[in-house]
Amino acid sequence: MKNLHEKTRPNLYYIQMDVFSMKFDDDSFSVIVDKGTLDALMPDDKSETREKICKYFKEIERVLKFGGRYICISLLQKHILDLILDYFPSHNWMFRVVRCYEAEKRSEEVDNSLPIFMVICTKFKALPQLILEANMGTEDKMVRLKKLEDVVSLIDGIQQAAFICSGLRRSNIGDQEDVSFDLYNPNGNVPRFSLHVVDIPRDHNNSSYAAFIVPQGREVEWMFSTSRGRKHLTKMTKYNRLAVITMHRGQIYNSLESVQDELREAVCQVAPSGFKGKILFLSLGSDVGKRTIQSEGYSSMSGKYIVEDVEISPKDKFRRLIYLSNQFVVQSEAKLKMVKCRNGEVKEFKDHLYLTCKHHTYMSIAAQMAVSKMLSSSLALIGLGGGGLCMFLRKFLQQVNITAIDIDSEMLDVAKTWFGFKGDNKLHVTILDGIEFIRQSAETGKKFNAILFDVDSKDTSIGMSCPPTQFLDSSFLDDVVKCLCEKGLLIINVVIRDESLRSPIMNDLRNKFCSIITYKLEEDLNEIIICSPDKYEKSNFVSLAKSASEKFDDFLAKNNVGNRDTDDITHFLENLQIHVTK
Repeated sequence: MKNLHEKTRPNLYYIQMDVFSMKFDDDSFSVIVDKGTLDALMPDDKSETREKICKYFKEIERVLKFGGRYICISLLQKHILDLILDYFPSHNWMFRVVRCYEAEKRSEEVDNSLPIFMVICTKFKALPQLILEANMGTEDKMVRLKKLEDVVSLIDGIQQAAFICSGLRRSNIGDQEDVSFDLYNPNGNVPRFSLHVVDIPRDHNNSSYAAFIVPQGREVEWMFSTSRGRKHLTKMTKYNRLAVITMHRGQIYNSLESVQDELREAVCQVAPSGFKGKILFLSLGSDVGKRTIQSEGYSSMSGKYIVEDVEISPKDKFRRLIYLSNQFVVQSEAKLKMVKCRNGEVKEFKDHLYLTCKHHTYMSIAAQMAVSKMLSSSLALIGLGGGGLCMFLRKFLQQVNITAIDIDSEMLDVAKTWFGFKGDNKLHVTILDGIEFIRQSAETGKKFNAILFDVDSKDTSIGMSCPPTQFLDSSFLDDVVKCLCEKGLLIINVVIRDESLRSPIMNDLRNKFCSIITYKLEEDLNEIIICSPDKYEKSNFVSLAKSASEKFDDFLAKNNVGNRDTDDITHFLENLQIHVTK
């Protein structure tokens, strides 16, 4: 090396020396660069290894001037990072760590799954407090961290993500669930994007890879919020791999082009092995979508919530209630329409004839079946939400007395203030636990032609989102049966994420009711279960359902409702599953 560089770099010295006992004087250098030496010297976390490395650090501290920097290029395996953080910050050194993206790009050809870091430790006589900084992005801005644990967590998260990305580059996960990441700003502590990597079995007629940006407000739709939906989207776009990206509330996105620039590095990280060229960004339009938060609040039952307006297209605007504990599920939704008044002023109204949730269509048809031949009938709906289903049923079943029951008084305020809910002599709201309401009704002999459960569960530890398990308890179902009139129906919106729960639920219902009728929605997890104390032959029940469906469709046609879908109702009638149990 001396012979190679002595003419061009006469002041560059190559010296053989023991790093544990250097011959240099104290305070000899302003900068010490460690290009992989630490990683080589510390293959394990044994006590003798740690002692040896601490001796190395002391030598660095001795020969480096105050204000000087120890720059270490490392993969920062956990035992190495722990020792660096244990030694330098406690000895009055400022600590910085930077991710080396350019070095990683050069190593991509050998598929190095470990990210490369540069640690910069600056020597001071004394520091009034810990100074810990990091830059894990591609910009020059450093982010201040508060604790050593924050550094460890940051590095560990990056290493885990890099390991997963490396696995995704090498393999196809078409027969598995998609892999999801949250993407943060370097100085942010809330997600800015969510990225879902979706593979389908390789098809040589498909293109290899693309990214799909979901406009704001559309992330709650089946095609983007569920694994099945994203698989379907990938097949539709004819790509073998699709990176599906959703945007988060509380963030500002200036344009589709700026979002693409932000995401370019991330989507490159999950490209399949061998992919070359520019990654194509797909979307549903030319902008990032429009989302306006109208209200934020807190419910003692459901926690923080927001009411937001989402513009799907210039003609399609919706108001939604979202619980922040489950941000990808719409609790209530209403279509907004602009109406020109006589004075020429244009006002915004909630369209209560427009059912935005498909399962409400089938619950409404079932409710019509229960009350169709009754001169005086009543209906109990447990679960108010924004009041959309209540308001529709009030208009559809005009002679029926409707009681909506909700445990949360805050939801009634939300329904009135933001979703246009109005009670009258035929529509009443009771603020009470639905279970207690049914028990009180059973004790007093109060009966209903239809009882509807459209209520979510707050218990996320089980694989059922609707209804709460208490609503399927044996003693509670006994009370429900007592509350049903002759030919009355119990109509339940069930959302099961763990299929093993379905069989015991059905068995419990069969023990209480003579007929169980089920319909599973194609695109959603929702399943409508209709329970009757009476026996029904399939042909008889289908005939009743068909008659109710025709009345439902006639009502929509009479009111010029635009979301009539006769194909869906035909599918409903053709795919009813009827179980007679007694």
